[in-house]
Amino acid sequence: MSTELKISYAPPSGKPLGATNWFKFGASVVRPLLKLIAKRDWQGAENLPKSGGAIVVCNHISYVDPLIFTHFLYDNGRAPRYLGKASLFKLPIVGRVLLGAGQIPVERETADASNSLQHAIAFLQSGHLLGVYPEGTLTRDQNYWPMKAKTGIARLAILTKAPVIPCAQWGAQKILPAYSKKIRIFPRTKVKVIAGQPLDFSKWYGKSEDPIALEEATAYVMSSVTKLLEQLRGEKAPTEIFDPKKSQLPRTGNYKKDVK
Repeated sequence: MSTELKISYAPPSGKPLGATNWFKFGASVVRPLLKLIAKRDWQGAENLPKSGGAIVVCNHISYVDPLIFTHFLYDNGRAPRYLGKASLFKLPIVGRVLLGAGQIPVERETADASNSLQHAIAFLQSGHLLGVYPEGTLTRDQNYWPMKAKTGIARLAILTKAPVIPCAQWGAQKILPAYSKKIRIFPRTKVKVIAGQPLDFSKWYGKSEDPIALEEATAYVMSSVTKLLEQLRGEKAPTEIFDPKKSQLPRTGNYKKDVK
């Protein structure tokens, strides 16, 4: 059965803004669990728009960090939408909750993935808050610093002219390290999320098909995210940014599973 037919672009409503009944159900289950295993340090909430279409971008360090990032946004008045791996939507219970919560299934690394841009534009035009992980997958950097990102976020920002809010998070990797299946529940881990001030993309407007402009705008996004992460970690990022295209690692998937 096609999940695409179930995607709704209805304007956001409810409280937090954008929270459907299924979203609230998921939050009622997940938030208490997160509070049990994590101590929260939310920063920069004043930079999140209270309404209207906007994009929040964040670094990706753990499979659990989307839950923590959503927790941060939900606590501060917005129920975001994400483009998620289509395989998740095929799971019996999880898939129903994700679709009911308004999330968007996408077949990654396929021809159908190009449709994700149109889905994202439609949600932004409807007034939703769209969460984006520009790296496209968990960072391959061994020390969890952001890696070189895909240019999709730049194209989306240029085409829609929607506000782009850079964010960063730290701590989720201590609960569930990248590509690990071992969750660390105790002692409680402090997780930090920070939202920065909106980014200015005006110099790139009208250049959504210009490869150089897209690379520049993407680097601008990731530089902003990295600076926020430096603030959370209290240390400087390496000067050389990990580039998955220059490594022998696959762009997506668990590259550690075959490592003995």
